[in-house]
Order: sequence, then C-alpha cells, then structure tokens
Amino acid sequence: MVEGGIVKADRTEFTECFGTIGKTPYIMRLALSAGIGGLLFGYDTGVISGALLYIKEDFKEVEQKTWLQETIVSMAGAGAIIGAGLGGWLNDKIGRRPTIIFADVLFFIGAVIMALAPAPWVIILGRIFVGLGVGMASMTSPLYISETSPSRIRGALVSTNGLLITIGQFVSYLVNLGFTQVKGTWRWMLGVAAIPALVQLVLMLSLPESPRWLYRKDKVTEAEAILAKIYPAEELEVEMKALRASVDSEKAEDELVGGNNMLSKIQNAWGNQVFRRGLYAGITVQVAQQFVGINTIMYYSPTIVQFAGIASKSTAMALSLITSGLNAVGSIVSMMFVDRHGRRRLMIISLVGIITCLIALAIVFYEAAAHAPRISFAESSNFGVNSTCSAYTAAQNPASWNCMTCLKGTSGCAFCANQGNELHPGACVSKTDGLKAACQKEQRVYFTEGCPSKFGFLAVILLGAYIISYSPGMGTAPWIVNSEIYSLRYRGIGGGIAAVANWTANLIVSETFLTLTQALGSAGTFLLFAGFSIIGLIFIYILVPETKGLPIEEVEHMLEKGFKPRLLGGGRKQENKGSES
Repeated sequence: MVEGGIVKADRTEFTECFGTIGKTPYIMRLALSAGIGGLLFGYDTGVISGALLYIKEDFKEVEQKTWLQETIVSMAGAGAIIGAGLGGWLNDKIGRRPTIIFADVLFFIGAVIMALAPAPWVIILGRIFVGLGVGMASMTSPLYISETSPSRIRGALVSTNGLLITIGQFVSYLVNLGFTQVKGTWRWMLGVAAIPALVQLVLMLSLPESPRWLYRKDKVTEAEAILAKIYPAEELEVEMKALRASVDSEKAEDELVGGNNMLSKIQNAWGNQVFRRGLYAGITVQVAQQFVGINTIMYYSPTIVQFAGIASKSTAMALSLITSGLNAVGSIVSMMFVDRHGRRRLMIISLVGIITCLIALAIVFYEAAAHAPRISFAESSNFGVNSTCSAYTAAQNPASWNCMTCLKGTSGCAFCANQGNELHPGACVSKTDGLKAACQKEQRVYFTEGCPSKFGFLAVILLGAYIISYSPGMGTAPWIVNSEIYSLRYRGIGGGIAAVANWTANLIVSETFLTLTQALGSAGTFLLFAGFSIIGLIFIYILVPETKGLPIEEVEHMLEKGFKPRLLGGGRKQENKGSES
C-alpha cells in the first residue's frame, strides 16, 4: 500500500523507545497525535473498496460504467499527487503543524461531501478533497514526528506512522463490514472518516510547531522551549548545538542547489551523475511497488473476491479483512528484518513471492472461468418470457454459453444460480432489480461480478499469500531505499520526485484495473501484473544497490563508480558490501 515514508528502526531502538516515553509521555502524545494522519491516510485509501459495492447499487450509471467506478476509486490518488507537492511547499512556508491541520480540514470536508453526495460526480469531488489530504499527510506526518522525537528513538517513532497506515486500512475494512446492514451503508463508511480528522485537528491545535522549523525561521527561544519538554535538562544543550549545526548545514546546502528556486534545484541536481543514478534506483523501486498490482488488491479486494465467485457483499468484505490484516502484520515483520537482511534482498525475495502468487491467481481464475456453470435455456426462461438476457437469446450458438459468457458478453446480463446446486446449469437473465429479487426469492444466488466456483476460497488464500509476500519487502523497502540513496543535498528533491512517481503509478493502476479485467479477464489481468513484476525484478536487480548500514558517503562512492550486480560484472567486494544477488 500502500503509501508513506518509513524510517528504519532496529529492536534496540524500540526497547529504548518504550523506556523513554515511559519517562516522558509528552513525546508519545506528539507522535500519536501526528500519527492520526497516517491512520486517516490508510482509512481513506482502504474504505472505498467496500463502499464501491454499495455505491453501484444506489447509482445505476456507476454499475454500468466501469470507467466511473475506476474514477471514483482513483481520484484520491490524483488528489494525492497534487497534495504531496503542495504539502512540501506548505511545510516550508507555514510549518508542519498548520499543514497537518489543513490536511485535517480537507479530510473532514471530503468525508462530509461524500457522505451527503447526491450524485457520482459529487463523490468524485469528495475523493479529490480526501486525496489532497492524503498527499499532505503522507509528506507531513512522518516529518513532524521525526522533528519532535529524541534522535535516539526517532526511527522507532516514525516507523509507527507506516504501521498506522496499515492499521487504518484494516479499520476501514472493519467499518465497512460493520455498516453492511445499516441504512445508508456507503455514506456511513465514507463519512465516518470525518471523526478522526476532527479529533486530530483538535489535538494539533494544542501542540507546538516543529522545533526545527521554528529554528529555521529564527524563532530560537520557542524552539528551545519545545526541546526542553522532549529532552532531559542534561541533554538540552547538546541537542540545541546539534540542531544549530544541522540547520546551518541545511541552509548552506540550499544555497548550493539553487536557494529557494525549485526549478534551479532540480536542474542542479539533474546535472549530478551520482544523483541521477540514485534517482533511477529510487524511481524504479517506487514504480515497481505499484505495478505489482498492490492497490488493485487494497482498493478492489471485495470486488476481486466477488470475481472469485463469492456473491455476498458482506462475505466478500469479511474475507477481504484477511488481506488488510496480513498487510499490517507484514509492516511489523519488515521493521524487524529490514536492517538484518537488507533492503535489496527483501525486495528480490518479495518479488519472487509476488510473481509466484500472481501466476497462481491467473491459473485459478482461468480454471474458474473454464469450469463456470453452463447456461440452461429452461432455467433462463423460468422467470418469464422477457426475463432471459437478450444477448443470450440472440446468440448464434447459445448452447456454448456458460456463466462467464453471460456476465462478460454484455453489461446487461446477470447469472441466477441453479436452485439445487450453484455449480449446475443456471439462468442468464437481464440485470434488473426485479429479476434480482425474483432470483433471491427462490433462494437462489444472484451473480453480477463473478461466477460460482469451487476455486473461490483458493483465490482468497492466494490473495493472502500475495500480501504476505508483498508487505515485508516491496511494501516498505522502497521508501527506506529512497531515504538512504540520495546525498543530504538532494534528498528532498530526489524523495519528492520518487514520491510523485509512486502516486502517478498508483493512479494508472487503480484507474485501469476494472477496464483490464473486462478486456483481458481476471486471469489475463493478474498475468499482466506478473509480467510487470518480472520486469520490476530485473530492473531492481540491475539498478538498485544495497544501502543497509552504509553511510551516505559510501552510497555516493558506490553510485559514482556505477553499481553493477555480480552477474553483470560487479566486483565481489562491492557485492558483499553493497548488494546481494
């Protein structure tokens, strides 16, 4: 998921973290208050997966137009691209705390707009507002936590933001499941996000600005007063000296890369060969993270479960909890192992697992389509003369039709399962509310997305295996690589460009998934993502060095010579030191 900076932390740091916040609870108050932004980030990107099932019921044009479904889902990503860029500018201009408050206002407005939406375009507008908030939160919450945390436990506290994102996604699935039997379903699902946004807004009003930002604005006394609440008295003077040295160095670096002119900074950075090589690696891992198809799972998980032949919306959302829960667990696993086994190795192992799961999913969906229940003319005529799907009655060879032919042949057909056994021949009927009611009145199951299949739960198991493969490696390592592969002078520029590449890839994948399933089928779509994953694996192997435990100077030296993996001519010393094949 998907979607925010994560700073590395080892187990010793976590142990010290618990001891430090026990003595100074104020530190945890700062971190958790800002961390609600990560929770909102996860919630608003995950909640649409279940809400979409019910939006289609209320707005028939959404059910009939795939591009409209994709747009409702993906506009949060489009807003996030703008929000991330705007958030970076606001962070420097008005400060971290006001930017978080502004993001909360956008979250709140977006949630209210969606909850009250009278038409699909209004939902899209609300999703854009939420996306702007997501983009700002993804940039600002980790930054605020980092700058208000003691340096010795900074990694542990910032890592909690990434964990809160996955917890937010898990909570969104729980909320979706909780509102399935409530009148207004999707309105409650989308609207409830206004509550944590309001809570964070109130909390942030009582918290201070980042001491680093204050010091940069020459508000030294205010910065020192805040640091005095974070550090013991005996450490305060040392931290003030470190802050002074860091800010002075940062200002000097800004002058070297073009002052406050962003275009000059980018041009200056692009002229540096070491930066370009780092950027190639940074963009590679960020784009690969999205093109393995993760957000099709997180955004469309209940829909995919329905593709596998589980028609019940509540059951589909309950099973989708598995993927979201495993994603949260994977974030914890990553925190434990990424510093022990390395970023490059975890990504390569992760991609091998992802490719295996995607190919297996393609096979399962292919077999499900090939063994879909046949269409019976007698069953199809059961509900009256005009009940049968017109495309079926007009077909040249209707005897060859099965459930999948019925659903994919035209958007106006649905499958009403056999009353005795869902896998026996059933009816291809017109997709109307009346026929849905008539089908269900006879205790039959009404299918519109996928067909009854004995492979359904195998697909759910493979989705879980996919998340287990993805989360500890490709889920977190790309963000860590991007925090380590650029020199201090170009870190902001490189990280920003790579983040925009991530959100752009996110938008492309989420905006095209349903169209791809219509054109290629579920099996073909997952096979396509497997192909993208193989390409990503090759590029990561060739372009991305290992940065685990390396000082910035050594990373720069490695990129200056040009990184090559062992099989392509890289030296043994470099391979042992910087990468694993």
